[in-house]
Amino acid sequence: MMLDDTTLRILACQIDVPCITNSAERDAHLRTSAVKVRTELAKTEVDLVALPELSSIDYARETFANLADIAEPLDGPSFECWRQVAMEFGVYVSFGFARQEGEKYYISNAVIAPSGDLVGHFDKLHLAQFGASMEKEYFRGGDHVFVYDIKGFTIAPIICYDIRIPELTRTLVIDHQADLILHSGAYYRDESFHTWHSFTTTRALENQVFFLSLNRAGDKYGNSVMSWPWMDENRRPVSFEKHAEDFRVLTLVKSELTAARENYSFLADRFGDYGALPKLPSS
Repeated sequence: MMLDDTTLRILACQIDVPCITNSAERDAHLRTSAVKVRTELAKTEVDLVALPELSSIDYARETFANLADIAEPLDGPSFECWRQVAMEFGVYVSFGFARQEGEKYYISNAVIAPSGDLVGHFDKLHLAQFGASMEKEYFRGGDHVFVYDIKGFTIAPIICYDIRIPELTRTLVIDHQADLILHSGAYYRDESFHTWHSFTTTRALENQVFFLSLNRAGDKYGNSVMSWPWMDENRRPVSFEKHAEDFRVLTLVKSELTAARENYSFLADRFGDYGALPKLPSS
């Protein structure tokens, strides 16, 4: 069988996000971030630029308390900022922002095509309310999934806490044929931080899927990771800087995913419905 050597090149941006309490500070941060991304794009050719959860604003109670000023519609300042980058360099851009719809607020991810058109958006489904997270006090959960294609790769975004619900990733892979889970996060170094990488490895291996888990930079953040459809002592995850900003170009090869699923038939060996299995009485 001929191998599919189709590739997808991603500029994964573990960026720093400063304290932001109003829309003027948000817009200044967007301009600064765009300069950094443009600098990286001038060095190499990629297909997709990926940014972390809420990449437009700080993840803090002081920020969320001002969502009436800081949150924005789909076609707001964040869209306009990254639209210019997408068209200038002929790339897709995936970015995070606080989305406003009427009086409701969502933690959202949007994707812009090289044409400058909106491909679509995803709202975080599961809101975190533990450790350093207080999302249920400010945001609504989403009500849909979203997948899109770039160069023959089917990509599905999820956001931070969504990773801890295994049914979501499995559904995106089985029902929507996702090849890459683009997982954006704002992982703060609280008591839950050190379980995060275990989830990324597990989701990648059990679903035999490319899995990019992208955090922001900072003293309390960092450590983004790229996991592969199969990993062992010879094929290890790609680890980003512990705290510092880190712009990594990652190359995904379609044949690696195909080979993992052919050599290790986890997905093919699944039963259709485990709930239908009879329960034998105990002796």
